[in-house]
Amino acid sequence: MAYSPPPGQPDYGPQQPYPPYQGPYPPYQGPYPAYPPALTTNGLAIASLVCGVGTFVIGLSFIPAIICGHIARRQIRQTGEQGGGLALAGLILGYVGGALFIVLLLVFVSVAVKVGHTGSAPGVVTVPFIRPAHVVPAVPVAPPTAVMPFFMPGN
Repeated sequence: MAYSPPPGQPDYGPQQPYPPYQGPYPPYQGPYPAYPPALTTNGLAIASLVCGVGTFVIGLSFIPAIICGHIARRQIRQTGEQGGGLALAGLILGYVGGALFIVLLLVFVSVAVKVGHTGSAPGVVTVPFIRPAHVVPAVPVAPPTAVMPFFMPGN
């Protein structure tokens, strides 16, 4: 039973059927991979940058920043990972932080030596509980007695 269109509506006639279902697409067989491999960032490059920034807070983290930066740059050249800029930034921060740390350490030591040599006592310093070597006791001291029978002075 066919229905006619309502009054005032055009009649489009018979409709074409949908095309048949073709199924999923076949796997890609071309010369390039279907999806590019996910590029990962080298973890040592990130560690180098973090340690390089931490040098200005902690002080001694310039050592792992430099070590991780060099290892990360070598791994990035070999594997093609990302993070070359991070490793380079970590190296730069590590070297600059290390140089500043060494300079500050040298300044601290030189100030400590300078302050240590300028301070002098106004006279003779007496230390309590220590007798000078030239004082002879007024009362002769008795020789020590044996504490144990087999241990005698002079043995």
